[in-house]
Amino acid sequence: MAPAADREGYWGPPTSTLEWCEENYAVSYYIAEFWNTVSNLIFILPPIYGAIQTYKDGLEKRYLAAYLCLTAVGLGSWCFHMTLKYEMQLLDELPMIYSCCVFVYCLYECFKYKNTVNYPLLFLLITYSFVVSIVYLNLKEPVFHQIMYGTLVSIIVLRSVYIVLWVYPWLRGLGYTSLTVFLMGFFLWNVDNIFCDKLRALREKMPPVVGAVTQFHAWWHILTGLGSYLHILLSLYTRTLFLKHRPKVKFIFGIWPVLLVEPPKKL
Repeated sequence: MAPAADREGYWGPPTSTLEWCEENYAVSYYIAEFWNTVSNLIFILPPIYGAIQTYKDGLEKRYLAAYLCLTAVGLGSWCFHMTLKYEMQLLDELPMIYSCCVFVYCLYECFKYKNTVNYPLLFLLITYSFVVSIVYLNLKEPVFHQIMYGTLVSIIVLRSVYIVLWVYPWLRGLGYTSLTVFLMGFFLWNVDNIFCDKLRALREKMPPVVGAVTQFHAWWHILTGLGSYLHILLSLYTRTLFLKHRPKVKFIFGIWPVLLVEPPKKL
């Protein structure tokens, strides 16, 4: 049998500018990177629930967009890792930029009156998304995308730290948990890239199920998916507090956090 990395699969040879450490078509003939694909469920299912809950609570559409953008990232990443095709890679990477722009808008508009629109910020973020897209489509350099994405994440982190330190300090637990989980994912992403050869050699000596635990890019999906979801909760919690609502974090089955928002008390 040919080495796992050389196996042929349903989607043919990869055309993407990136390939990850998971062996191609090692689990399924129809999925190039199985664990990197299915781990995207955390980007898809919880945000859909969050979007439904946001709609039921009658909250601002920007948060509905934030949840759906996170779902779009998961769907794009699913298609990318399943096929390793360049077109699907774009479907993964460009929504990462767009969703972060939505997150930035939501977080920087937390303390504005309801039904207001910050047109200058909106124009700036749309322009940023457009320029990054055009440059990346022509440059086809993953490092450029990573820098542009990292810039947006840094802006989000700085604003979040400001909120939990000086505005709503009782939200530090939620804010720091979101940041810590995201940084853990980023750490494992780097481990997966730097020590790929050693990880592949280690997997050859381990049972398949045990070896799946060393798929650190899949862990990057799980941790950043959770971190991004918690960030939306932080942003939405901050916004609803400012609007005098009564937000509460509940845990489904005692595990998964969701935000339930009650309207302001009538005087």
